[in-house]
Amino acid sequence: MNSVPDIFRILPEVVLTITGVAVMMIDASLPAGVARRSLGWVAAIGTTLALWASLWQLSLPEGTGFYATVETTAFTVFFHVLICGIVLVSLLLSLDTLPERNHHQGEYYALMVFGAVGMCLLTSAVELLLVFVALEISSISTYILAGYRKETGRGPEAALKYFLLGSFATAFLLYGVAMVFGATGTTQIYEIARLAPTAQNHGFVLLALAMMLAGIFFKVSAAPFHVWTPDVYEGAPSPVVALLSTAPKAAAFALLLRVLYEMLPTLRPVWSPLLWVVAVLSMTVGNLAALRQENVKRMLAYSSISHAGYLLAAFAGLGSSGIAAASFYIAAYAAMNVGIFAVVTLVSGYDDKLPLIADFRGLMYRSPLLGSLLIFFLVSLVGIPFTGGFFGKFYSFSAAVGGGAIALAIIGLLNSGLASAYYLRLAFAAAQRPADRSAETPLLTPQVGVAVGAALLLAVAATLVLGIVPGEVLRAAEAGAHTLQAIPEAGAHVITMAPQLKP
Repeated sequence: MNSVPDIFRILPEVVLTITGVAVMMIDASLPAGVARRSLGWVAAIGTTLALWASLWQLSLPEGTGFYATVETTAFTVFFHVLICGIVLVSLLLSLDTLPERNHHQGEYYALMVFGAVGMCLLTSAVELLLVFVALEISSISTYILAGYRKETGRGPEAALKYFLLGSFATAFLLYGVAMVFGATGTTQIYEIARLAPTAQNHGFVLLALAMMLAGIFFKVSAAPFHVWTPDVYEGAPSPVVALLSTAPKAAAFALLLRVLYEMLPTLRPVWSPLLWVVAVLSMTVGNLAALRQENVKRMLAYSSISHAGYLLAAFAGLGSSGIAAASFYIAAYAAMNVGIFAVVTLVSGYDDKLPLIADFRGLMYRSPLLGSLLIFFLVSLVGIPFTGGFFGKFYSFSAAVGGGAIALAIIGLLNSGLASAYYLRLAFAAAQRPADRSAETPLLTPQVGVAVGAALLLAVAATLVLGIVPGEVLRAAEAGAHTLQAIPEAGAHVITMAPQLKP
């Protein structure tokens, strides 16, 4: 019998929940005219404690809790640390960019923290009903955050589109859960892995796979389930987009890895060609659409679709190589994407007063620091050596080649060359001398505060570490990959980790 208390299995989620409740209670107790900026620091401190709690879980023996509904392994710790890190940087970015006049900052910070609860729980859940609950916790928070700028027309439009399309995607996922339950009689992932190969209603299993993939592909904005992405990225505040474009996708990709490699590995001949097609569609559609964009946030939205394709290419890898490559790519993409949206936030402002590529012209002359950081993150997105983006693509395409998908790797390399056209267009605009501007056009001089400076420093450091000394992160990803594939006997797993019941 395992002596680890069940509460330790969800300690990061508990810390985040307490933090979110504390933020809301303090917010309610403050007078209307008092600034709420300090609540952001409360949320940041709580998220830091949750990150520490995630690392502390490495000292626990691997296993499950709460009747085998959640588990603690190197895989779950890897994604917990990644998600908490993203949320922390997004909170620091928000501290210096949200307007002081806004009286809903407490709700904003609480929603970010509560969203992190759902994302972390999604990566550690090994029971499909808990997966659904965690997905809803994460989604509801992000739906509201997407429409935070309700004084503009695009904010409510972004939230409404995200909510309606997200509800359909969640319904597909839930129908898939119902189908797999009908075929196997259980919603426990390890039990499904044991029973699915011999299920009498094998068609239900295939239908469940298709429906669950549709729901997950929406969350990671993979083509052809990407239509919500550009409008939501454009309408939501840039600090929120920094979160939306990384943390929920990391959690969704963790779920995708668990569903494919842990729950339904015997269906690899079915899902591997399907992911091959979706990867090619995402890379090609995302890059071709990004080439036509003049709005920076819409361009980065289509860029995120293409990166979903690069990441899906790793799923062609055999065994733990594909899982480790995908996990590493998620970390690399999160670091550089959060960083570039931090720069966009400072340049364009909370209200996106300078949204176009042409507005970034001369950024190196207006703010050498931000101009240099913008070019640095763009170079990483292209995949130039000594940046996280290079090793992310290298490991992803290497995994695809190792799995026999050489054509997929070649298509990925060609798409990477195509993507460099729009990334470098923005970089060249930032490096050009400022054009003469009329008196009617505002010219912002970005100011870097302490909190946003810390956010930028963390993003730069992570991108450099992943590009120069990626060994530690890659080893952590490989350790998670091995634990994900180590499927124990279902009965023993449930009996060993379930808490004792006293008569």
